[in-house]
Amino acid sequence: MTTLLLIDIQNDFHPGGSLAIPTAHEDAARTASFILRHATSIHRIVATLDSHQKLHIAHPCFWTNSSGEHPDPFTIISHNDVVGGKWIPRGDLKHPPIHAPLVENDVITTSESNFAPTTLWNEHGEFDTLAWCIEYTRRLESKGRFQLCIWPEHCLIGTEGHNVVKIVREAMDSWSHATGRSVEWVDKGQNLLTEMYSALCAEVPVNKKTSFDYDLLNSLKQSEKLIVCGQAMSHCVNYTVRDIVQHWPKEERNKITLLKDCASSVPGFENASEKFIGDMLEAGVVVDVSENVCL
Repeated sequence: MTTLLLIDIQNDFHPGGSLAIPTAHEDAARTASFILRHATSIHRIVATLDSHQKLHIAHPCFWTNSSGEHPDPFTIISHNDVVGGKWIPRGDLKHPPIHAPLVENDVITTSESNFAPTTLWNEHGEFDTLAWCIEYTRRLESKGRFQLCIWPEHCLIGTEGHNVVKIVREAMDSWSHATGRSVEWVDKGQNLLTEMYSALCAEVPVNKKTSFDYDLLNSLKQSEKLIVCGQAMSHCVNYTVRDIVQHWPKEERNKITLLKDCASSVPGFENASEKFIGDMLEAGVVVDVSENVCL
């Protein structure tokens, strides 16, 4: 079985979108051509969708300073910034219950520090967003991959920016019509209180729903060939594939192919893409251009 994993091929990551990658249209055109050219040989298409709300922890409107200003896009907010009050979450934030960590029988109780999860609620039973942000930024930085980056509002659920770019959507529809198969959709990033670059796990799991998705992983591992592309090479493609490879048998990693001409970096993060490609080659993943891949 050949599976094509399409990561976040959405309008907001393409020219004209709020977090545009200049070469994304060209990537999308090559992706669409690949789907049409190999339609009868692709048995499964799994497509992830970055899915956010306005008041997300990595969006400007979530945060404020002492003057009531929001951070500009691409501001880095460190753990020390939050502890020192340079940037704090808005005091009027009210999160839906499904987004907040659960104290009992959930991921937040398995802290690697002396953090007491009960401190996330005040005496009135209200969730303390500041206490969470202090712990969140600490956990994020302790992983050694990221500090909190504030992005332009992007992929807001229900907006045009959230939709799959037209040329790839049309190729998906043609594939469905030709094969009788349907695209499998995977939402990522819905939780307001954590970032989710990888489609398999949040950067800092908030609850069980944002912890590692072994069901998705195991379904992908059933593939004889797994082809991956999408946006962006520096971020969501990078960390989704890293999570897959980490849990894939070493002797079978050549079953994974990264289409390097169907993904690009967020401008300014090209070094992250170069390191990612190098690491994948070293791990045994096949890295090639779409024209060279035969199914």
